Amino acid sequence: MIGPNNIKVAPTNSDWIVSMQDELGQFQRNKVWHLVSRPPNRIVIGTRWVLRNKLDDLGAIVRNKAKLVVHGYNQQEGIDFDETVALVARLEVIRLSIAFASHKGFKLFQMDVKSTFLNGYLKEEVFVE
Repeated sequence: MIGPNNIKVAPTNSDWIVSMQDELGQFQRNKVWHLVSRPPNRIVIGTRWVLRNKLDDLGAIVRNKAKLVVHGYNQQEGIDFDETVALVARLEVIRLSIAFASHKGFKLFQMDVKSTFLNGYLKEEVFVE
């Protein structure tokens, strides 16, 4: 199935349901959240589902990928956060690594990371729904 244009369509398709349940299962397995009642007098940040299809080299759909993300636009710099970081590898670093591995005769392997989480503890309480 091609990615739905509307989140209301996803719960009607079993492939998208499985993908969404898998994302929530990753949260539980990595213990990155605790379910609590909605606290009074606290700012609660909303979430939304980002739904994408993973494609192979020929453009055929391999699997559906659902990510639950927070509404970052509701936050104010200096109040809700101080800095943002997106860890991505620069193309130059990848090229250098491949060249070095080739020069030394190392074998390279590619892998797909299903999901990643920050390995740390927050000092603040953050509430999302």
